[in-house]
Order: sequence, then C-alpha cells, then structure tokens
Amino acid sequence: MTDEGDTNLDQAEKLRNIIKKSQVTDSSGTNQEKKHARIFTVTSGKGGVGKSNTAINLAVQFRKLGKRVIILDADFGLANIEVMFGAIPKFSLADVVYKGMDITEVITNGPMDIGFISGGSGVVGMSNLSQEKINFLIANVTKLDDLADIIVIDTGAGISDRVIDFLIASEEILLVTTPEPTSITDSYSLLKALDRNSQFRRDEANLRVITNKVLSTDEGRQLYHKLYTVTSQYLNMPMSFLGVVPQDPALKNAVMQQSPVSLESPNARSTRAYKDIADTLLKIPHTDKIYKRGIGALIEQITSFA
Repeated sequence: MTDEGDTNLDQAEKLRNIIKKSQVTDSSGTNQEKKHARIFTVTSGKGGVGKSNTAINLAVQFRKLGKRVIILDADFGLANIEVMFGAIPKFSLADVVYKGMDITEVITNGPMDIGFISGGSGVVGMSNLSQEKINFLIANVTKLDDLADIIVIDTGAGISDRVIDFLIASEEILLVTTPEPTSITDSYSLLKALDRNSQFRRDEANLRVITNKVLSTDEGRQLYHKLYTVTSQYLNMPMSFLGVVPQDPALKNAVMQQSPVSLESPNARSTRAYKDIADTLLKIPHTDKIYKRGIGALIEQITSFA
C-alpha cells in the first residue's frame, strides 16, 4: 500500500516536472531559462470603477507596442471583457478542466489578434480539482508562455476568496480605484484582506495603484496618497503609484459603443493615459522583485489553496 506522504511527494514532483519545462537547452547543451510571459493581474475593491476597462485598454496598448497579449477573464459571472471585445467565446477554461480540451482550443481572437480566455466555472473550481486534473490544467496553461509575451488577468471585484487567491499568486498587481469614497474604503478592505492572509508574500509583491475617473493628475496623485497614508499606518503593504486615467467623454462613449477607447478614439485623453501606463510598466526593469515564474506556476499555486 502506498504511503499517503509518498503519494503527496510523487504528485508534487509531477507538478515540478511540468513547470520545469521552463528550462530549455541551447545548441551548446546548456540549460537556459525559458522566457515566461509577464503577468499583470488587474483588480479592484468594488465593481464599477473601470477594472475591466483598464485590463482591456492596457492589453490593446501592449499590443500596439508589439507584444503578444492574452487576456484571462477570471471575473466569473460577468462578461465585461467579451462584450467590449465583441468576441463571444465558444469555450472557456472550464472546458480544459472538465472536458480535457487543449488550452489553444479555448482561446478566442479579439481585435488586433489579442487572445481572450474566459475563465468560466473553471476558475471557481480550481481549488477542488483532483490531482490528475490539476496536472492536466497546469501542463496546458504553461503553453501560454509560448503564445504570449504578456498575460493580463482580469479578476473579479471585491474580496472573495477566489480574488484573494489570484492576488496572492500574482507577482504584479494593478489596483484600480476612483475618488468615490466607497471605492477608497473598498480598496483598503481588499488590501487589508490580502495583508492578513498568511500565504501572502509581501516581500515578493509588486502592487501598483491606478487612479481612475479623476479630473486631473494632481487629483489622481492625491487620491493615491490618501490610500497610501491609511495603508502604511495600519497595514504592512508595499505599494506604489502607477498612473492616472482621467474622466473622459470619449471613454464613456466607447463604453456605450462596447469598444475599448484605445481603439475607438486613439487620440483621446484616456487613451493617452493607458498608453503612458503601458509604457511605464514595460520600462520597469526585470529586477529580482519580478520573479516571472510563468502562468503555470501561478495556476499551480492557486490550486494548492484548497
């Protein structure tokens, strides 16, 4: 009879072997670190602050900068990304998890060949999968590192367990907030829940704040400092200011048209703001603070939170 401890070790070894495929061998026979996609996880403390808009428009701007981009919609229950992209997926991550489909079969092409993967119920059930399904899922999502330079994850809003799981596993978190008092308090609540989670590795966290729907850059910076002041006083949460997205009629119109403002109005103030944010992110050097473990390692960590 196999000892349970030995079985757990065998399963852990299988996972390590799957992710170890991030090692490639060059012509000289030397192991080289395989390039992983850079992952940006976009989140917010509440709905209606422009989180999905930010995810979509940053994806467009990254694509304009020549990067291959895939969006993973982890906001189960809502279809903001697919509605704005006009790309209704036939399949989702759930089809990989429960039907054995290959990850490449569930990618829907949106504008500018931006890939889109709907999380569906596959996101909700990740922590309850059998080890066989976990191995299959990780082996599949690891393929995305070969298909994309950047993966943008759009989480659900708020502080559900699934949102916190994604944030704990993520290396680069983009928190979207607005001047609305409820947005600020809900952003703080999200950070508080993250800070109090024993699995959160704050020394590896790269948490950056985007202030949205502001009247000016000064207002956006003041909003960040307001959040930073209360956070630094009560939480041990490293964070930095990334940029502002102004109130813009063109952005509102693009939302009504169900299209990203970066495509609908290339010269709009909000479009330029998203471009500046994308430029800033890509100029951040790949220091030790950005581990770039790849999407397979991120999903492996989430499935371990059972």
